[in-house]
Amino acid sequence: MDITQNFGIIKQEDSWKINFMADLKHIRNFSIIAHIDHGKSTLADRMLEITHTIETRKMRDQVLDSMELERERGITIKMQPVRMEHTMDGQKYILNLIDTPGHIDFSYEVSRALKAVEGSILLVDSTQGVQAQTLTTLAMAREGGLKIIPVLSKIDSPLSRVDEIKEEVMLLLGCEESEILLVSGRTGEGVEDLLREVIKKVPAPVETFAGDNVLRALVFDFKYSNHKGVIVFVRILDGQVRKGDSLMFAISNEKFSSLEVGTFSPEETPRDVLSSGDTGYIVTGIKKPGIASVGDTITMAKNPLMPLSGYMKAMPVVWASVFPEDADDFAELKASLGKLKLSDSAFSYEEESSGSLGRGFRCGFLGMLHLEIITERLKREFNLELVITTPSITYEVTNKHGKKEKVYSPYFFPDDGEIEVVHEPWVDVKIISPSPYIGAIMQLLFDHEGEVGETDNFGDNRSSVSVKMPLRELMRNFFDDLKSVSSGYASISYELREMREANVTRLDIIVADEAVPAFSRVVSKKRVEEEAEKAVEKLHTILPRQMFSMKIQGKALGRIISSRSISGMKKDVTQHMYGGDITRKMKLREKQKKGKKKMKERGRVNIPQDVFLKMMRSGGVE
Repeated sequence: MDITQNFGIIKQEDSWKINFMADLKHIRNFSIIAHIDHGKSTLADRMLEITHTIETRKMRDQVLDSMELERERGITIKMQPVRMEHTMDGQKYILNLIDTPGHIDFSYEVSRALKAVEGSILLVDSTQGVQAQTLTTLAMAREGGLKIIPVLSKIDSPLSRVDEIKEEVMLLLGCEESEILLVSGRTGEGVEDLLREVIKKVPAPVETFAGDNVLRALVFDFKYSNHKGVIVFVRILDGQVRKGDSLMFAISNEKFSSLEVGTFSPEETPRDVLSSGDTGYIVTGIKKPGIASVGDTITMAKNPLMPLSGYMKAMPVVWASVFPEDADDFAELKASLGKLKLSDSAFSYEEESSGSLGRGFRCGFLGMLHLEIITERLKREFNLELVITTPSITYEVTNKHGKKEKVYSPYFFPDDGEIEVVHEPWVDVKIISPSPYIGAIMQLLFDHEGEVGETDNFGDNRSSVSVKMPLRELMRNFFDDLKSVSSGYASISYELREMREANVTRLDIIVADEAVPAFSRVVSKKRVEEEAEKAVEKLHTILPRQMFSMKIQGKALGRIISSRSISGMKKDVTQHMYGGDITRKMKLREKQKKGKKKMKERGRVNIPQDVFLKMMRSGGVE
């Protein structure tokens, strides 16, 4: 058989690559799932090297982490698809990999990736063992009916405990020891064998509909280009798509023409066609917001097929309001948020107005890290100066007249005299930690109003603890406190559950006799004095001195709870005077005193942007 019937040779830069179109039995779609820092991105790097997807001279660490923030923090924030070609036993296969984040805030990214594949590599760090997020991602993969391939990473580490961790994985999956593969993402040991195992065990994609003018593609992500418009990331379930095809979104019912189709190598690489089983992208040319959405189905405009089930909508966990420091930047902030939404479907926002802060946006996030990433991107990518309010969660407030409303911002939380009852969300928490730290963790859970359930021996002198607690308390620096009391060894995952009655109140921070809405927060009545003292002390430390003296006060329950003063900046107005009558100096000082009094009466405190950010990070979430 003539090889040119199956392979088209194309020149790409200085190297020759195979433009290979495979039938379904030669395609494998898989992801890598794991707890944070268990080596997913490093393993993906070695796979790209072994399959020659990227030239050696172009290789770098975390090659699939394209965002600057990802590389700085050493974590994966966005899922990243890539197409690899690999030969086994004389047969060429297409391996479509989706690398996924490990941090709990980005679980929604993981859930979307898992709907676009048939199998997953469950990666477990051989120095740390099974962690809380390992259990969460495994549950997602099992729910999707995916083939699970267990793999131990970092086997080259002197701290590796392969035999012990194997026992944990066998207990977790109910698998045989021979099914667990060993790899080192750093050295490449075992990665070739892992690719063979992926080809052997991950099922090939199955086509439901076939024929000409047939297409069903699942949109699992998208981004925006100023030149190309919306670019959707798709998994082709049925049929095929070419450049110039007339297509439509099943949910929005919007029609468009495909301006370009291609795959990820890992950069976007144009191709003639995407067929069943492929993972790739389609350039839509659409520049209107709100048309594309994750979970939507793309079909042929003239022959639409039944849409796919799609995804559950992401539910925000943390809310914060974002205002431009300069009111003239409102339009720019609105446009910037719209562009971020196109690259992060879990992020949500809507316009709101504050009497003192002006027009801004109430934004929903999946956690504190997600909030930090979004605000940092706004600063870096769009060069915006922002005022960010203290993060909060959603409360259900019933007033004295029986009216119920959801409150997303502390600024709009009613006064105590207007409230009949407040309800707040609770979460189911799973903590895995070495057993010697369990006592300290129990004390921490007590301090954060946790209800401890089952405590099980997890093997390897580790224990797992099931807990129910208010989401408010989970977000109140619980993650940092847990790492502190466990010396960094404990891991955590959580899920939102029911609403329960809450005993909370609004704490206002007053600066120079003026309440600053961005610093308001909802706190437990049991800790209101402690929180007021902490907030006032923190602001006293970081707020720059003004030309006049001012008070910083914490107010809650109808009274001032905490207070600190900052003296005004001083200037020796008599410095230029040498000798003469003392009354001249006294007159100047008296004039200065009057001027400062007038400034205090009329002046407003200038609070820099970095002060708002520092208060946001230190204050936790209520």
